[in-house]
This record gives sequence, C-alpha cells and structure tokens, in this order.
Amino acid sequence: MADQPSTTSIADFEKSLNELERLVRDLEQGELSLEQSLGAFEQGVKLTRDCQQALKAAEQRIEQLVQLEDGSLQSTPFKPDENA
Repeated sequence: MADQPSTTSIADFEKSLNELERLVRDLEQGELSLEQSLGAFEQGVKLTRDCQQALKAAEQRIEQLVQLEDGSLQSTPFKPDENA
C-alpha cells in the first residue's frame, strides 16, 4: 500500500535526524567557513522538512489505527508513565 509509510521511512527518519544533529554540532563548534556553514544550513533545512514529512505520515498512520468503526477518532489523552 502506497499510503502507509514503510519501516524504511522510519529508518530514513532516524538517519535524517542523526544527520541533522551532526550538522547542528558542526555549526555550533564555529569552525566551518561561511560557505560550509551555508551548505550545512541548507542541508539542515532539507533534513528538517524530511523529518516533518515523516512525522506527519506517522501521525496520519496513528489516526488510521485508532479510527473507530463509525469513522470518528478515538480521543485518548496521552498520560506519561509516572515510573519512567
């Protein structure tokens, strides 16, 4: 099914997020030239957009999974585990 993200998209999200974190560290160190910094920033914007799309797809998938038979969504507030 083309509408559902595969596990590859999850792996791609993790890879993009790790690369984004690396770029941020490189930029924060302040040792890149202006041209390198601009390139890293441009790549970071692309990675951020990729991550946002993956998160949106995951959100849509979750909504499909919790959709009730009548078409309405089951609304359950998130309660973090107090033991964590």
